Amino acid sequence: MKQRKAKTARKTKETDIIVEINLDNPSVPSVSTTIGFLDHMLELFAVHSGMGFKIKASGDTHIDDHHLVEDAGITIGQALKEAIGDKKGIVRYGHFLLPMDETLSYVALDLSGRSYLSYEADIKFQKNGFNYDLIREFFYALASNAEITLHIKMIKGRNNHHIAESIFKAFGRALGQAVSYSRSKKTIPSTKGVL
Repeated sequence: MKQRKAKTARKTKETDIIVEINLDNPSVPSVSTTIGFLDHMLELFAVHSGMGFKIKASGDTHIDDHHLVEDAGITIGQALKEAIGDKKGIVRYGHFLLPMDETLSYVALDLSGRSYLSYEADIKFQKNGFNYDLIREFFYALASNAEITLHIKMIKGRNNHHIAESIFKAFGRALGQAVSYSRSKKTIPSTKGVL
């Protein structure tokens, strides 16, 4: 069976990003975005999704991290859409409830071809370091470009880092389920016959 993989790039006046994804060949992730916290979250996502993942990104982080984080979501979403392909034989749905110390997060998704994001996470604002509001922007961009229906809910939590980590790990686990093959590898999982 043909490996499901994609390589996408996005180059603007604000960012320069290359993403490679291989859904069928897990490997050690290669992540370099110039934003240490984002690197950490994307490595967690990649390991827990069980797919091969590479990203090299740079941008105008001297202004702030917004453009790079959002454009990373766009580029990863485009790569996922291309790698998933016609969706024949995939499970389609995925969900995961993930504990991270005091934090508990739930992610459910549908590779439906319809983009939607429901994001409920009570992450506290902090003056220094990573702007945790950008996590929502990242997942909005990813879901829109991958055409995924995505629900993210923090059930409980106190520590920003733990909340973020539990969300990215749960997203990886749920996505890994959804792109895996079902018992019937020849049909599209929809009564419409198309997704």
